[in-house]
Amino acid sequence: MASHGHGRATPTQPLRGTEWRAVAVLVPYLLEYRWRVLLALVCLVSAKLTNVGVPLVMKEVVDALDPQIAAVAVPVALLAIYGCLRFSTTLFAELRDVVFVRVIQRAIRRVALGVFRHLHSLSLRFHLERQTGGMTRDIERGTRGISSLLNYMIFSIIPVILEFALVAAVLIGKFDWRFAAITFGAVAVYIGFTIAITEWRMEFRRRANELDSRANTRAIDSLLNYETVKYFGNEEFEARRYDENLRKYESAAVKTEASLGLLNIGQSLIIAAAVTGLMLLTAEGVSAGTFTLGDLVLVNGLLIQLYIPLNFLGMVYREIKQSLLDMDRMFGLLTANREVEDRPGAPPLPPGPAMVEFRAVDFDYEPARRILHGVSFTIPAGRRVAVVGHSGSGKSTLARLLYRFYDVTRGAILVNGADIRTLQQQSLRGAIGIVPQDTVLFNDTIRYNIHYGRPEASDAEVIEAARAAHIHDFIETLPAGYESTVGERGLKLSGGEKQRVAIARALLKNPRILIFDEATSALDSTSEKAIQAELERIAVGRTTLVIAHRLSTIMDADQILVLSGGRIIERGTHRELLEAGGEYARMWALQQQEEARAQGVARRPLAA
Repeated sequence: MASHGHGRATPTQPLRGTEWRAVAVLVPYLLEYRWRVLLALVCLVSAKLTNVGVPLVMKEVVDALDPQIAAVAVPVALLAIYGCLRFSTTLFAELRDVVFVRVIQRAIRRVALGVFRHLHSLSLRFHLERQTGGMTRDIERGTRGISSLLNYMIFSIIPVILEFALVAAVLIGKFDWRFAAITFGAVAVYIGFTIAITEWRMEFRRRANELDSRANTRAIDSLLNYETVKYFGNEEFEARRYDENLRKYESAAVKTEASLGLLNIGQSLIIAAAVTGLMLLTAEGVSAGTFTLGDLVLVNGLLIQLYIPLNFLGMVYREIKQSLLDMDRMFGLLTANREVEDRPGAPPLPPGPAMVEFRAVDFDYEPARRILHGVSFTIPAGRRVAVVGHSGSGKSTLARLLYRFYDVTRGAILVNGADIRTLQQQSLRGAIGIVPQDTVLFNDTIRYNIHYGRPEASDAEVIEAARAAHIHDFIETLPAGYESTVGERGLKLSGGEKQRVAIARALLKNPRILIFDEATSALDSTSEKAIQAELERIAVGRTTLVIAHRLSTIMDADQILVLSGGRIIERGTHRELLEAGGEYARMWALQQQEEARAQGVARRPLAA
């Protein structure tokens, strides 16, 4: 079977290098808390020594109670030691967990934070193609895998080896070679059987995980598009699609559990056969007088203690392997190509007014789909340049490139003469404020969403930005005021209200470069005029790129570019372009007619 996803081995194959990289990633966290790890191991060894000591003391107790030895008194001291050893086994095991939990939780926190940071550093292309539900499940399972891996490798594999060595030493020291031979043979068969069956089962587990992620992606996607589902009355269609994924998951989960039953039955059979064989040998020795009754209790106790950790071996092997695969899936996100990265030692954008220059910029999202062709223009510091054009002409791509969500295919974008590819992304984006066409807000309060523009700003500055964006009065009418929540993606607010929040957020950021991406498209004409005057006021002294649909909003721009098919076909002031009688003049005439028609329709009922 082919490898699935980011260089990952399918679980039916032996683990290869890519999965084991997860262990290498975790080593630094273990080294950081090396004293805690050592203390946990000391507790672990102590727990195992006391564990093996319990049946040894039990043998002495039984022998001391044997009427043939004619013990006059109950062996109180031995029983006290037995009780202490029993308690110590639990005590050391719990101490081990208490000491080690900090190591596990710190590793989970650091790795999860690293993945989160990396996801934010990936290009827009990755986020447009991602499936949020499945990806969040991958991260959730991956972080859980860290806990499982550290726990099982350190607290299951090491103890099994240690306990096995201690039990073998007691068997060889106190009994003949046949006891050790049966024990070793049974353990070898047990391990071989466990690994073989677990390998076979892993395919079911992998399938179940994939289907679980797919069902989760389906559910989240459907809930995010709640309104669309309602518009078309497709609740049942969505439920059927979700149920189809759940049905497949159910089938895979049933196979996983059924195969687990088979594994447990086989393991029990092997252990039962070994225990029976050893008990027969011991009973024979007791009858012959070579062993005492205490020896029978000792063999039984030792084997039960060896059987308990061995019984978990299949689960431990499966969980370690599954943890490695889950973590590999999560670490696969870390290997996703950043596409847009800071160069080593990249300088920040120098302070002061910013001049923006697009120099012969070509850009394509994919080789077969060229978006921009040789686009060149300059926005002098503190001036305003507007870009107009029909939908799909590449207007919004200019903003994405200036923000460096993508790198240009050919040519260069310069700010104050420096190619933005040589600058720190953080400082470049810190100098740009945007009011996008489609404002998406966090599912939090209005205050939080405005504050997001500059998290260190004071409440007074937030209110001042809201006033400037003409939304303060509206906020004050809400029962909770600035603490009103806006809902998922801001859906509780109207388009115009969301737009004003976005304007307030951009104002609060106080950027040197402003981008208005059809910033007033969601507003009615009255609101648009008020906001337009405000935008013009805040744009004074800032380098501004206006991407516009309504030409009436950009008449005062220092230069207007007409974009068509990714090329600049006209440029000039509003007056120059009208006099030229080209594409811009045609668009202007068309919009004037539409406006006149709209006003005529609005006036007609009054005349009636």
